[in-house]
Amino acid sequence: MADVIATINGWAWGPVMLVLLLGTGLYLSLGLRFMTIRRIPAALRLLLQGRHGKGGGDISPFSALMTSLSATIGTGNIAGVATAVALGGPGALFWMWMTALVGMGTKYAEAVCAVHFREQDEQGNYSGGPMYYIRNGLHRRWHWLGYAFALFGGLAGFGLANTVQSNSVSQVLQGAFSIPPLATGLVLMVLVGAVILGGIKRIARVASWLVPIMAFAYVLMGLVVILANHAAVPGAIVTIVEAAFTGSAAAGGFAGASVWAALRFGVARGIFSNEAGLGSAPIAHAAARTDQPVQQGMIAMLGTFIDTLVVCTITGLVIVIMDVIPTGTTGASLTSMAFAQAFPGGEYVVTLGLCLFAFTTMIGWSFYGERCVVFLFGARAILPFRLAWVLAIPVGTVVELNLIWLIADTLNAFMALPNLIALILLGPLVFRLTREYWTNPFIGH
Repeated sequence: MADVIATINGWAWGPVMLVLLLGTGLYLSLGLRFMTIRRIPAALRLLLQGRHGKGGGDISPFSALMTSLSATIGTGNIAGVATAVALGGPGALFWMWMTALVGMGTKYAEAVCAVHFREQDEQGNYSGGPMYYIRNGLHRRWHWLGYAFALFGGLAGFGLANTVQSNSVSQVLQGAFSIPPLATGLVLMVLVGAVILGGIKRIARVASWLVPIMAFAYVLMGLVVILANHAAVPGAIVTIVEAAFTGSAAAGGFAGASVWAALRFGVARGIFSNEAGLGSAPIAHAAARTDQPVQQGMIAMLGTFIDTLVVCTITGLVIVIMDVIPTGTTGASLTSMAFAQAFPGGEYVVTLGLCLFAFTTMIGWSFYGERCVVFLFGARAILPFRLAWVLAIPVGTVVELNLIWLIADTLNAFMALPNLIALILLGPLVFRLTREYWTNPFIGH
């Protein structure tokens, strides 16, 4: 069974998927004339103005971004980056940057479509995302893709965003403080349950204050390490860029993986971290209080910028600067080793970061799964889903999750396929809405 799933997973996340992810992002970025990069200052202004929002929706534009970031800033930023540079060499970080730059176009288009085609459910809550812009924006022959996305999305979350997260936290706390895994699971169950049973508004409130604090604190500690070793920064950047094209590091004694390995792991872990193209983030952005899809798209694209070009870069630079790659360690342990080597107690920064990042991933993804279930079964399925989500958390701390991880990772790929097809088909609409927004003199830019 495991071998079969491993084979399917290898195909699902193989070269075809990576090309499709990057190709879709490049197609959208070119169609937008790289507006997603040129308009970053304007997007930041919108974000600062988006504390309240105007128009229909359940939460502010700012809260929508924080909710999406609560799901994306997670173990991928700590363990995922470390895995990428351990398996693909320092050059993997460069390809993570490239993935983020085109991924901003993907994330922008997702949010534009999500707001443009969103609906209200029987309880008056706003619902949107790939399943809705497939059903409302494409010909009915494509509608089955929306149901496929909702099915895969509703199931995938229980793996990578629930049981795997609780397991990661329990293992970290057991190793650092000898806390029994089940005790960790029960505490997480109570904390996550207290948040998600209040719905999107409570999730957004928690995310709006917790995500900025935890992201800022982690970035600050990383910057402390980088500034303390500022003389090594230029060399580290040269090493990263050279390794991306040569397959070997210019310094540090790492004999490097191939260029293909750097590209493969950089792209794969980059997508795993920022979720551009996966179709998850637009579900949160569809709930934003706005009547301007383009404005929410601009705020959404900042999620990819913050997640990969800021948080992941901090992790990668610390690892390269501290020269811990040759140790052969991988995952969160490599990041922990780098911080511990940088200053006494640095490993606890990683431990705390992992715990907070995993917690926010669980609450953010619960909303994604809930909206997928609502699409399939209606609002009556909300409470059963929330209860199932909460009860699954302690289970993840006491069972072997290798197979669950593999299945969930495969389901994530199956989520991405319907979403990417829809974005390619809806690309002309996104381009038109964008042109109309920037050429309309009555819209306050």
